[in-house]
Amino acid sequence: MLYNAYEIQRSMLAGASALANFSAGLLQNPANPFAYFGGGPVLASALEVFAHAAAPRGKPEFGLDHTEINGKRVEVVEEIVLEKPFGNLKRFVRKGVKPGAPKLLIVAPMSGHFATLLRGTVERMLSFADVYITDWHDAKLVPMHAGRFDLDDYIDYVIEFLETIGEGTHVLAVCQPSVPVYAAAAVMSADKNPCRPATLTMMGGPIDTREAPTAVNTLATERPFSWFEQNVIATVPMTYPGAGRRVYPGFLQLAGFMSMNLGNHMISHWEMFKHLVQGDGESADATMSFYDEYRSVCDMTAEFYLQTIDVVFQSHALPTGEMMHRGKRVDPGAITDIGLLAVEGEKDDISGLGQTKAALKLATNLPDGMKQYHMAKGVGHYGIFNGSKWRTRIAPVLEKWMMTHGG
Repeated sequence: MLYNAYEIQRSMLAGASALANFSAGLLQNPANPFAYFGGGPVLASALEVFAHAAAPRGKPEFGLDHTEINGKRVEVVEEIVLEKPFGNLKRFVRKGVKPGAPKLLIVAPMSGHFATLLRGTVERMLSFADVYITDWHDAKLVPMHAGRFDLDDYIDYVIEFLETIGEGTHVLAVCQPSVPVYAAAAVMSADKNPCRPATLTMMGGPIDTREAPTAVNTLATERPFSWFEQNVIATVPMTYPGAGRRVYPGFLQLAGFMSMNLGNHMISHWEMFKHLVQGDGESADATMSFYDEYRSVCDMTAEFYLQTIDVVFQSHALPTGEMMHRGKRVDPGAITDIGLLAVEGEKDDISGLGQTKAALKLATNLPDGMKQYHMAKGVGHYGIFNGSKWRTRIAPVLEKWMMTHGG
């Protein structure tokens, strides 16, 4: 019922958005006298803000067709290296560039948004590295015959992706994947897998959520596990390829994040409205671009979401030494030669200070010289991997770490 109710609402809002967009266009038409005086510009701006907020959204494009290396423009082409039912390994091929650049696998969060949320992360690293990314699929679009996908499968995917790229690959895990990628590094180290990462950088990741709990952590712990099973899991309706699959809907995740900072989001839309009234389209476009990405959401399989709630947020299985993978205990002590870099934002309200840093302490057999911690002052969660502070203050730390440990 939950998903069906959402679909009805989404259809109604899509029609209202189209009508509002059409009406705004009429009011802004140069041939319309109301476009120049009275309440015309104000009403048109209000309709435009509503049309943008209510419009349905699909999967965005990365849209990265070039980068700049040593002052020269270099063409970039997206290439799918490996296709899997629940996600592809994508590479951003830099045309005409000699091989030898560091190989970097960016592991995108599977937390309700598409991998394109890391567009700015990829764009910044393209001039330095041969960049790959995990392009996770929307669970509602994956047919039932593809089977299940849980936390164990996530770890298996990361391992297979690293084996596909080859030895000496560096890994960047942004937020949610820090736990499964750290587990994958431990599993590969225990197995002496030659394709284990040269370095692993974790940014704003919930390695140990007992450290400086945030509102996200509280939400996941104040209710029993059974509550999540009964209240936030829905069945994909017949209108999608994944009909019948049990999922945690992306629209619920978005609603949760929006409600956490509702005041800020309302202010952002108010500012966008004022920019439109004043004719400052460039500033309004920046806000629209952010929300186009932020509100493009996808579903997660129920088994992956519920296992993450249990393992990461309620039982704290990794830091307590109880995390399992395919029936075997995950041993962080097996990591002995992977350079670990933990990055946190001072103002992160998703993963509190200390949660990612905990990963360094867990690797008890890794020399101190292969561990580093970086706290980005004045930076919030999204600023760790997007925006000017990421480009100028955090990315250089990552690049230096990669060059120091395996080039």
